[in-house]
Amino acid sequence: MTTVKDYSFSQRLQTFGTALPNKTKSFRLKKSDLLAPVELNKQVKKGDIIAKLKTENIIAPFDGVLGERGLSDDVLVSESSIILTLDDSSIILSDIKVPETYAPLMKKGLPIEATFSGQENKIYSGKIDSVASRINADTRSLLVRIKIINDNFELIPGSLLEVSIKYNERNSLGVPDTAVMLEGKKAYAYKVLEGNFVKKTEIETGIRNKGNLEIVSGLKKGDKIVAEGLGKTRPGEKIKPIINEN
Repeated sequence: MTTVKDYSFSQRLQTFGTALPNKTKSFRLKKSDLLAPVELNKQVKKGDIIAKLKTENIIAPFDGVLGERGLSDDVLVSESSIILTLDDSSIILSDIKVPETYAPLMKKGLPIEATFSGQENKIYSGKIDSVASRINADTRSLLVRIKIINDNFELIPGSLLEVSIKYNERNSLGVPDTAVMLEGKKAYAYKVLEGNFVKKTEIETGIRNKGNLEIVSGLKKGDKIVAEGLGKTRPGEKIKPIINEN
């Protein structure tokens, strides 16, 4: 037996985006100008020397990770030059396309959750940072930028993110989905009355969220209902309740 109570419900829009660093800068150097090898894949601080050249030193304009981008499209150039990249990935951004149907619902500050294949069991929380002012007439979509604080630098720029935008968040009455049975297009719950007798009660449900179903009508806060084993329950019978508030 469980009790009808308030739960947090929200609707979700699932989409994909590419992880982008908060800041990025590239430096093209001639290998012949280098006075010392460049240390790659290391964290540097703003003001650090990232490359010592014959003519000048290249200074990091912001904190970030130093890497190298190849020039595979031009072998001769790649043999004589390198392109260093400095990425600040302490914050990860991603620009995603939202179908125009959802455009009126997109607001700055809406919470998002993201996952990527490099950390399959971890969810990264963030928010919508900005929303475009117009819909793209070619794609019929709205460009939305999301922002995720990347505390442990686990999200890598260039990664494919699976993004879930949460909208229309609200607190509503709800029950575990195991407490609801469907018969055709109608939904029912077994309400526990005085004396532990049960009454089959028609209800109207809303959205499902994390194993709970929103109750639109048919039950009120505090009502006690049968939480599971509905197939063995019969209207009007007396039950021996076991309280389950999970």
